Amino acid sequence: MTTQPSKERGLTLVYTGHGKGKTTAALGLAVRAVGRGFNVLVIQFIKSPQRTYGEKIVFDKLGIEIYQLGIGFTWLKTPEEHRVALASAWAYAKERIMEGKHQLVILDEINNALAISKFPVDDVLPLGEVLDMIRNRPQGMHLVLTGRDAQPEIIEIADLVTEMNPVKHYYEDGIPAVMGIEM
Repeated sequence: MTTQPSKERGLTLVYTGHGKGKTTAALGLAVRAVGRGFNVLVIQFIKSPQRTYGEKIVFDKLGIEIYQLGIGFTWLKTPEEHRVALASAWAYAKERIMEGKHQLVILDEINNALAISKFPVDDVLPLGEVLDMIRNRPQGMHLVLTGRDAQPEIIEIADLVTEMNPVKHYYEDGIPAVMGIEM
């Protein structure tokens, strides 16, 4: 990044990689931040409000704003359905970020969305706009971007990048998503 990391400016943290724990790390950070009096906003780009996730249940109880604006995984819906959802989620995220009311904003699975290659997304979720938003967000706002396959340009301007790498996973033994662990 062209400027030095600074807690006054606000930090950009990226959790990426193919291992488990990216969203979990970001949500743990949200809990820590709320404990310190931060106003926190979580926007989930892939997860759908049609499903119930544990983080939504507890964040509603804690008063943490969390919005699931996606429609689920790319192989379950049409490209156009995803494009509409991504455009809407991005418009909502930009508006809420520029309000400047939050000290921490988590853009969960935005990296996944930016990395979609099965259909075009750059016109509805332009990487250039995401980079501009990171650079020009309100002073003092920390941003967290999660998801696999973070774009090199995002990695370059981030203040912290953690890559989760799988070593072993129970999926390999045929165990599907577990309530309370994945959802």
